Amino acid sequence: MSFFASLKVSGSALTAERFRVDLASANLANANSTRSAEGGPYRRRDPVLQAIPLAGSFGSELDRAVRMVNVRRVAIDLRPPREVFNPSHPDADAQGIVRLPNVQIVEETVNLMNASRAYEANLAAINTSREMAERAMRMGRGS
Repeated sequence: MSFFASLKVSGSALTAERFRVDLASANLANANSTRSAEGGPYRRRDPVLQAIPLAGSFGSELDRAVRMVNVRRVAIDLRPPREVFNPSHPDADAQGIVRLPNVQIVEETVNLMNASRAYEANLAAINTSREMAERAMRMGRGS
């Protein structure tokens, strides 16, 4: 795999992981939002990632197996909202039930941690590729 191909693959992963962080952050920020633009409580969002072939990749089996990642779409979580008895809440129904978003704080925190670690791993891959290219150039100069 070429130096630029490895940068494209890791760069696409950085973009996807940043998007995962953005969505998890939005989910956490709206964990108690009982009203949304669509009506009703906020609904949790998840990225749907897709592996796509690296443009111009050909040759060895390894080169053909190399894939970039792309955010295909954002999926709305269809789990029902949480229901809490709170008759004093302004959005409570006649029985005193408030419908809260289907966001689970622990789940979103884990998503944030996973995305952060994957982001760091891809940064390390970019740095390693850069270091290898620098060493190859130094060897070519005879230094």
